[in-house]
Amino acid sequence: MFDFTKLFPQADGQNALADWSRVWEGWAHKTADGQDGEYALYGRDLGFILQAHGKQATKTAQHNAKHNLDTWQQVVSAMTGPALPQQWWEYMVDAAQRSVLFADAMRERGNYFVEHEEGSNRTVLSWRHEMVLDGSKLDRPVNYSLVRIVPPEQVPVREDGRPYIIIDPRAGHGSGIGGFKHASEVGAAIHGGHPTYFVTFTRLPVAGQTLAEVTAAEADFVREVRRLHPDSPKPVIIGNCQGGWASMLLAATNPDITGPVVANGAPLSYWAGQKGKNPMRYLGGLVGGATTVRLLSDLGNGLFDGSNLVFNFERLSPSNTWWEKYYNLWDRIDTEVPRFVGFERWWGSFYYMTPDEIAWIVENLFVGNRLGRGKANLSERTHLDLRDIHSPIIIFASHGDNITPPQQALGWIADHYTGVDEIKARGQRILYTLHPSVGHLGIFVSSSVAKKEHEEIVSTLKAIEALAPGLYEMVITEESGEGVDKTFKVAFAERSIEQMMEECGGDDSDKPFATVARFSELGAEVYDLSIGPLVRAMSTQATAELMAHTNPMRLQRWLQSERNPAMQPVKDLAEQVRAERQAAPADNAFRQLERFNAKLVTQWWDGVRDMQNALIEWNFHLLWGAPPVQALGERLGTTVARSEPHEDLRNLTEVQDALDRIDLGGFADGVIRMLILLAHSRKEVRRSRLERANQMLLSAEPFASMKPKHRTRMIHKETLIVGYEPEAAVAALPRLLATDEDRKRALELCEQIAGPPEEMSRETVDMMNRLALALGREPVAMGGDDPGSTRRAA
Repeated sequence: MFDFTKLFPQADGQNALADWSRVWEGWAHKTADGQDGEYALYGRDLGFILQAHGKQATKTAQHNAKHNLDTWQQVVSAMTGPALPQQWWEYMVDAAQRSVLFADAMRERGNYFVEHEEGSNRTVLSWRHEMVLDGSKLDRPVNYSLVRIVPPEQVPVREDGRPYIIIDPRAGHGSGIGGFKHASEVGAAIHGGHPTYFVTFTRLPVAGQTLAEVTAAEADFVREVRRLHPDSPKPVIIGNCQGGWASMLLAATNPDITGPVVANGAPLSYWAGQKGKNPMRYLGGLVGGATTVRLLSDLGNGLFDGSNLVFNFERLSPSNTWWEKYYNLWDRIDTEVPRFVGFERWWGSFYYMTPDEIAWIVENLFVGNRLGRGKANLSERTHLDLRDIHSPIIIFASHGDNITPPQQALGWIADHYTGVDEIKARGQRILYTLHPSVGHLGIFVSSSVAKKEHEEIVSTLKAIEALAPGLYEMVITEESGEGVDKTFKVAFAERSIEQMMEECGGDDSDKPFATVARFSELGAEVYDLSIGPLVRAMSTQATAELMAHTNPMRLQRWLQSERNPAMQPVKDLAEQVRAERQAAPADNAFRQLERFNAKLVTQWWDGVRDMQNALIEWNFHLLWGAPPVQALGERLGTTVARSEPHEDLRNLTEVQDALDRIDLGGFADGVIRMLILLAHSRKEVRRSRLERANQMLLSAEPFASMKPKHRTRMIHKETLIVGYEPEAAVAALPRLLATDEDRKRALELCEQIAGPPEEMSRETVDMMNRLALALGREPVAMGGDDPGSTRRAA
């Protein structure tokens, strides 16, 4: 076949025509011999998708049929008896009154929407707060601000405690969802005695604002918090959803000022997921990629309307969007209104972005996945590498999250690191915890999650610096107590990257997504050179406002507000209904029939959702999964971890420097090394032991007088020594602990931190005895799982 590359020489393999030449040659080769297997795999993938969705639909239908039959029998039983006419009258009165109260709730929601659209920048934060730093007054102005949460009078806050800074998602909505309830991330931090700050933003961005400028402003916020709390450790940065990757950008570009980073439901690896699940990741390949957001930004006269992002979220669950949340309000109208209106006030407050902001997000996250692959640049001068983050990272994900499944929250680790050895070599501590079922928004606003996961994360952060570098799963189990008195047991189990991804459910091939990214790049270039200038020339502020006001997301809320004359009498009528309310009892036969029918409608909408998800996924793979099409994205499918050649971690400067000091140091080095050896023997660390180790580091000399950075570097050094030369690490202990007094004290400290002998595992006991023997101490019988274990003589 003729080599098109001779006609079109390429520069560094970037020429699109040369890529097409290779694709065509590959196609001919495959069709000629028919033995390659690529097309068979393509067909199997399409068949598997239909099979997976079909199995799930069948399972759901069987469950619904059984539940509906049981419920219908109860309804039929209730629809008999002489009291049925009276129940009918009670139901009709109740339904009429609920109709008025429902309309009043819609009116209230609409009024909040109008207030927001006309310039209100109120957040849904339920906590009193005060302005600390206005981002619009910075040298590089942005529409972000830093506020401090004012604690309740009865809650003491330590000014020298570790500050918390919470960054909410800017994904079409406003800020405040992280402090939407009293039991929330804010509540967990405040009640832990920590100074708590919140990053908010206004409806309209500053003209020309970029994400590089937003990240720089957030760094200024961190510096201001550190200035206000000079005696405190570096602040914790908590990011929710899109705020999670914003927190990671902040920490990667400013590693010297940020403390631990907590990313809750944060999508950092958009291509990751499983076939048959996670439909949202396919949308970019079916709606035009970066070209679409460029078009919408130009039609918006230089602003991207966040309601487009909210619409994408709503289409994931049509049953909730169009039916269930409204029926739940109707069904529990006497109690549900405050929660419904409060949440809708946030959900329906649409915020704008600049074209540069949304283009960066789509090209580096949604479609291009450059951040997850280690290929993103924040600006022309700033490359983003998540491995540059020095502080501990905690990832909170959930198997019930259909917007950010665990693979998307954790897949970046597999794409950045060749293995746990590299994580340790770079001195990084990465923890993750997986919830079995909570949904995406529940990660931030669920009271039960706030009580368990967020409170335990806050507690863990108090001692996290004592943890040796590595990858850990934070396992939270219920231990004792009920309600507010419930306490939990927490352990940090060492994991490999392979184990982590297996717990997530595995990850499929990135090839179709890489192809989508390539076509998105090409489509954006074509748009910029052809249609874009014409659209911008035709767009005005008037046309942009007309498009926004006629958007169905906005129009429905405007029609429900008091700007609609038909809604103005509703408030007075609702007050009259409340004064004369006659609610039908829950066991009313017609109320039961109503709930039964409502459940059928919900199930129908869920069926629509399942069909939609199956069609989205099948069409995506049909279009982008074909072998000749996938070949176009090959150059975009590489990640940092899979790049060649792999560097020999043992040759890293940090590793060589640590190994050169294997027999150098003193008492502190010896104790840290012994604690790391004990932790490695068990393959997990209980939080109680971590807290005892942290207490030792803060109170016992010579650790207490060290700077935190010095302690962190010592832990990193000893982790490398134990990881690469465990035998030599033990053998060198007598040289670090030269005197009998030092050896005795070191062993006593290790025993104090390890806890009571009966709590020690057999491996911990064995390692403790080995350390004692290495230091010339006589072990004798002690507790633990093995009755043959020994304990050192006092």
